[in-house]
Amino acid sequence: MPKQAHAARPPGPARQPTTPVPGVRQRLGDWVESRSVQGFVVAVILINAVVLGLETSAAAMARVGWLLIAIDKFCLLVFVVELSIKMYARRLAFWRSGWNVFDFLVVAVALVPGAGPWAVLRSLRVLRVLRLLTVIPQLRRVVAAFLHSIPGLSGVVFVMIIFFYTAAVLATNLFGGTHPEWFGGVGRSLFSLFQIMTLESWSMGIVRPVMEVHPWAWAFFVPFIVIATFTILNLFIGIIVSTMQELSTLPDPEEQLGEIHETLHHIEGQIRRLRKQLDSRDP
Repeated sequence: MPKQAHAARPPGPARQPTTPVPGVRQRLGDWVESRSVQGFVVAVILINAVVLGLETSAAAMARVGWLLIAIDKFCLLVFVVELSIKMYARRLAFWRSGWNVFDFLVVAVALVPGAGPWAVLRSLRVLRVLRLLTVIPQLRRVVAAFLHSIPGLSGVVFVMIIFFYTAAVLATNLFGGTHPEWFGGVGRSLFSLFQIMTLESWSMGIVRPVMEVHPWAWAFFVPFIVIATFTILNLFIGIIVSTMQELSTLPDPEEQLGEIHETLHHIEGQIRRLRKQLDSRDP
């Protein structure tokens, strides 16, 4: 009976062969994002960084300038091919990743003609070195932690702006008349206070000369350093470190995406085998 039912089945349209394009796209995407290929890309980025540095030397360009230019073009070709494969494999999904968009913009700048009004953009070729931030997972986590900490830093930044502006106006009124080169206006006071906050030449360079005229000036500068340097600046560091710790406990999206791709590739292989078995059973 099963054989008769199978023979009585009305003939339908011939089974169309499945297109291999999705499988090819998937395999290309997995290949270009594999560790070996990404390791090669990292090596090319490092070589390109060295070449871009040597191109700033007139002596190096006079001796082996042709070789440096050739290596730079080869590195650019590698980046273009890599991104082209990614765009072909991922299609619209390529543009959903901010890292991919950043890579595209960095490489696109290097393709700008080096003549006319676009010549200034050619100096931005060195931004290709920043691709290390998108290729190496550890560096990518650091950048992601900083970006995720921006909402928390906004309140600290607002407090710092208010504190700096108040201190700059006060310093201008107190020391602007005797030391106009440092506190002659709000702008100069802001710059001087920023230098003091970084503890760069603040004692012998600014504070002690001011204290020779105003012996009580320490009462202004010491609290400013304690609040600006040891409190607000440490708040920045604390928020960023806390965000990095929170992100370290979460699963890596890139690793999850790789596992999903491997699972889909396995399922796709199973579907192909099942279709072959069905095709072999048809009369």
